[in-house]
Amino acid sequence: MNNPLLDFSGAIAFDRITPEDVQPAIAELLQRCEAALAEVTADAFPADWSAISRVLDVATERLTRAFGTVSHLNSVMDTPALRAAYNAALPLVTAFLTRLGADERLYAKYKAMDPAALNAEQRQALANALRGFRLSGAELTGAARERFAQLQERLAQVQQKYSENVLDATDAFSYLARREELAGLPEDLVQACRADAQACGLDGYRLTLQMPCYLPVMQFAQDRALRQRLYTAYATRASDQAGSAGAQFDNAPLMREILALREEEAALLGYANFGEVSLVPKMADSPAQVLHFLRDLAARARPYAEKDLADLRAFAAAELGLADPQAWDWPYVSEKLKEARYAYNEQEVKQYFPAPKVLAGLFRIVETLFEVRIAPDQAPVWHPAVQFYRIEREGRLLGQFYLDQPARAGKRGGAWMDDARSRWLRPDSGTLQTPVAYLVCNFADGVDGKPALLTHDDAITLFHEFGHGLQHMLTQVDEYDVSGISGVEWDAVELPSQFMENFCWEWEVLRHMTAHVDTGEPLPRALFDKMLAAKNFQAGMQTLRQIEFALFDMLAHTRSEAREDIQALLREVRSEVAVLQPPAFNRFANSFSHVFSGGYAAGYYSYKWAEVLSADAYAAFEETRGPDGMPSAQTGRRYRQAILESGGSRPAIESFKAFRGREPQLDALLRHQGMA
Repeated sequence: MNNPLLDFSGAIAFDRITPEDVQPAIAELLQRCEAALAEVTADAFPADWSAISRVLDVATERLTRAFGTVSHLNSVMDTPALRAAYNAALPLVTAFLTRLGADERLYAKYKAMDPAALNAEQRQALANALRGFRLSGAELTGAARERFAQLQERLAQVQQKYSENVLDATDAFSYLARREELAGLPEDLVQACRADAQACGLDGYRLTLQMPCYLPVMQFAQDRALRQRLYTAYATRASDQAGSAGAQFDNAPLMREILALREEEAALLGYANFGEVSLVPKMADSPAQVLHFLRDLAARARPYAEKDLADLRAFAAAELGLADPQAWDWPYVSEKLKEARYAYNEQEVKQYFPAPKVLAGLFRIVETLFEVRIAPDQAPVWHPAVQFYRIEREGRLLGQFYLDQPARAGKRGGAWMDDARSRWLRPDSGTLQTPVAYLVCNFADGVDGKPALLTHDDAITLFHEFGHGLQHMLTQVDEYDVSGISGVEWDAVELPSQFMENFCWEWEVLRHMTAHVDTGEPLPRALFDKMLAAKNFQAGMQTLRQIEFALFDMLAHTRSEAREDIQALLREVRSEVAVLQPPAFNRFANSFSHVFSGGYAAGYYSYKWAEVLSADAYAAFEETRGPDGMPSAQTGRRYRQAILESGGSRPAIESFKAFRGREPQLDALLRHQGMA
């Protein structure tokens, strides 16, 4: 119990965990899991859900919780020692979980269970478990079973290496700029770059590829050469195009291997391709259905995208003197056109979004709609910037969450929600384990004692991740495998997150989450009206961009020849759907972590698929808005009970229909995006 990774009695001891704790903790937990597996697969052990859960699920939950803690730290506080410890443990954990998922003795126990003897949650969990056994190779024998296990272990290693290469390639680049190169950049970014340079013992302004730096440079830097320099570095990350210094992180060989391993896995399981495997536990029926959905949406969006591009080209030529804009010009042209058309810019808006005020506004709408209370709480954290909170209803703890907002070196890019602990009526103690979530973002940090300022897009990201957190924390399901986000079909898992984004466009919500950083004045209604008018600015191009990513992902996982020339496939997809072609050196796929090292392989379409669900669900709030303009608390209660509380305890379509009273419809999405 001296090892903090073996202490499950309370909050995770982030203040005590060291890389040296990883190996002995994982070894101990694996040993307990092996003993538990041996016990429940003995002939005399009953084929009983609760009995197996009390022994095996308790052991495996502790293993995955401890390893999840290590994995989380590796994502947010990467160090050479921690990375080494994580990579040493990864194949051991992967090997055990692969064997567990394919154990024919355990599979036989589950097959022998009588579903009629289980409650509804357990029946759903049993159905998922049986499906999981089949997808984990439990019906394979001999050499095929052995090869399947090797594939899982190798995939885990290669995907982790891909992720490390993206992180290292991003962190490896910096450019020391002169003050005159920074014309047009927001003053808070200029000061942050100056402070960053000084912290490194340098004179000048240090620019990086971290999103809070990279994106404003692309949007606002007047120096075209500076934009080109950063764009080129960003677009060639983790590729052979990155020059001698960056090519050591080239992900191309890993991508080919990942696709080959996934294809071999599919063949062993009896499927034509990995796309089919990926869709077995999802709402969509087949790759063909997904491709039709994406292409249909692309056809609807294309006329709007073509008009978006024509507007940009005309403005660039007439107002900016750019007759032939390049890839590094488009974000700048776009921002300038938006300013001209709607008479505001992102930097003006940003002054009204101090991070603490946005967070308070988020909490206010969640508390109002979902009848909960959010309050600061105490727990050890991995970095001083991390905050910890609790969610209660009528004094009863529902869940807790860590919030890690600022970007920093050694922290994986992007934003995500992950579970630290799931809700579970524990079979070993009979006590209710409440859920705990990680909410991670990569926003700019505060400068000179001022709070961090968020862009409106940052605020939307915060609401998005919190939506995932709500489904994890508000669940009322007691069965571990289907509580919260567990067991929710992957193409429905974005429904609660994308649903929450809508509130960032509601005046009655927004006015309570804004205060000018210097004057404290709320966002002026006139400025909000301009933002609202600009809401669907370039929605056509943005829709096609997401479809491009999703089509590439699904085709890469359904066409064998794709991996031989991944760049050629990307060109083919772009020629089919994109209205704007990036330069030949662009290597987007080399840092497409969602698909090559995240959970979205042959599943990136889920964002668009779930957007249909979330837009239609939000339409129910629009239809029941009160006279004060606020969304209805009664509708909030129905949504909470039908969608958030039910978790994965029933098919997502059933939860949707329980809330909406019908099948989902595409109309609301097209209307929300100005493409109706």
